[in-house]
Amino acid sequence: MTPDDSINVLNQPLAICGTDPVTGFFRDGRCNTCAQDQGSHTVCAVMTAEFLAYSKYVGNDLSTPRPEFGFAGLKPGDAWCLCAARFLQAADEGCAPRVHLAATHRRALDIVPLEVLRDHAIDPSED
Repeated sequence: MTPDDSINVLNQPLAICGTDPVTGFFRDGRCNTCAQDQGSHTVCAVMTAEFLAYSKYVGNDLSTPRPEFGFAGLKPGDAWCLCAARFLQAADEGCAPRVHLAATHRRALDIVPLEVLRDHAIDPSED
């Protein structure tokens, strides 16, 4: 698997999303992606209790530890490369987490409009 270019939604080099826990399709701390990343794990989101509960409710439990996969479970405040479609679904439901635009891969724009990402940006001055 070869990663796509590491460019964010602002057309700048992709920043690190999170290393504790280590996130990313490639588990490199960045929301890098490639053709094999069917979930498009490209949105760097900061988890909230509300979003984690919502995600669990819709069948994508990110909070429960899964030691067999080396996954400790996410908690509020953790940064995570979130599936772009799951982010958009949460945005439509009014419970999307905040996002780091500098760490969100430009391929997220294939699914999520930039204005939606900006509406949930942690730092709106990133544009």
